[in-house]
Amino acid sequence: MYIFWELVGVSSYLLIGFYYAKPEAVAAAKKAFIVTRFSDLGFLIGILLLSYYTHTFDFDLLTSGNSGLFAGAAGTTFLGCSVISWALALIFIGGAGKSALFPLHIWLPDAMEGPTPVSALIHAATMVVAGVFLVARLFPVYHAEAPEVLAGIAVVGAITSLYAAIVACVQTDIKRVLAFSTISQIGFMMVGLGVSGMGGHDGLGYMASLFHLFTHAMFKALLFLGAGAIIHAVHSNEMARMGGLHKYLPITHLTFLIACLAISGIPPFSGFFSKDEILAAAFHFSPVLGTVMSFTAALTAFYMFRLYYRIFWGSPASYGPNEHAPHEAPVSMTAPLIFLACITLVAGFIPFGRFVTNDGATYTIHLDWKIAGASVAIAGTAIGLATLLYRKENPATGRLTAAFPRLYRAACKRFYIDELYLFVTKKIIFNGISRPIAWFDRHIIDGALNGTASLTEKLSLAIRGLQSGHVQQYALLTLGGTLLLILGVLLV
Repeated sequence: MYIFWELVGVSSYLLIGFYYAKPEAVAAAKKAFIVTRFSDLGFLIGILLLSYYTHTFDFDLLTSGNSGLFAGAAGTTFLGCSVISWALALIFIGGAGKSALFPLHIWLPDAMEGPTPVSALIHAATMVVAGVFLVARLFPVYHAEAPEVLAGIAVVGAITSLYAAIVACVQTDIKRVLAFSTISQIGFMMVGLGVSGMGGHDGLGYMASLFHLFTHAMFKALLFLGAGAIIHAVHSNEMARMGGLHKYLPITHLTFLIACLAISGIPPFSGFFSKDEILAAAFHFSPVLGTVMSFTAALTAFYMFRLYYRIFWGSPASYGPNEHAPHEAPVSMTAPLIFLACITLVAGFIPFGRFVTNDGATYTIHLDWKIAGASVAIAGTAIGLATLLYRKENPATGRLTAAFPRLYRAACKRFYIDELYLFVTKKIIFNGISRPIAWFDRHIIDGALNGTASLTEKLSLAIRGLQSGHVQQYALLTLGGTLLLILGVLLV
């Protein structure tokens, strides 16, 4: 897993930098590569710790429920936690980097510099959920040996989900809205795993997380490919260049709407079933966590329909005399949209619990209509608010941003997380640590070596006359030396 984990990282780096002539794409590729390397270092250390104490790399053995495997680590602790807890936490850090969880999320929005089909495949549906799959694959170990790490995973997932949803509400680049949406939805999946157990009703979160991984792959790929069709039509990622496109892109409009309804958790679309199960598991774990995730779900519905209305409704953008009017994408682009839209319509009815088992016991989906009804009502309210603000031009949007200028500015700047990283790297690491080390290396280490060479050179120049090649001078020096030795002997 670790070897191919790294190969996927290399593939991501190359694909993000596909447009190598663009400085932004090159910078985004380097950013993704560096951030994920730091997290993968934690992953590697975690693997080494786990294998050292269990004497195996085998997933089947690790997840077999054999507690004797971990007996050798029972008495080994560090800072109050067992070594197995540290190993599993480090492995989770590897998953957090690949899945862009807070605070290792900073690479994913910039990864949108890559081609849109790449965004749809590896940066929305497959690669970025590798962290979720990793935790799910080792879930029996987390549950049995480190339940406190699972609780931490739930907290990290909730923070990530809420943070990304708030930032998505103010983005103007459609691919970056979807990028933050992906970060938020992965946070949902991690919350599902973090609040779950492995038996009976406690298995709900585990099943729901994997179910949401499956349904999210379909509607998020649909959203990204729809964004690609929109960008193909208007030649821009900015919402300001869009508006009124429902008349020009009917197929893209309908399929994009289906995906928006699915991610918002509106029945009978697939996202409703998986997201509702996660919310139910979160409420069973903690009412506070359930409330936070419900609020995040409301924000999801709001920013997705803000995106939908600003693209397909609102005031149409004006096109210059040298610009053609937008037109529907060719069949090669619309056929995948139709296919994914059909899956999004029916995927929620798949008995997914039959495919997720624990010792042969299947997890059955039983909707908690109190939670489901409340979540649908909240999502409907959020969609109604987005409709009121963005279906047509509404001066209330300007007043709303003016009422919370600091929050709006901070959300636009992603709460200055990127600036914090730049400050730490440039001001502290580069200027405060690396620059003094470089000065010491150049002036002390290199200076000492260069000084030794210079002293040797000067000494050589000073005594080179002793090897002039004149025999008379050698004879005189030999005679003088002999006389000095005789004189010394006589004096003694």
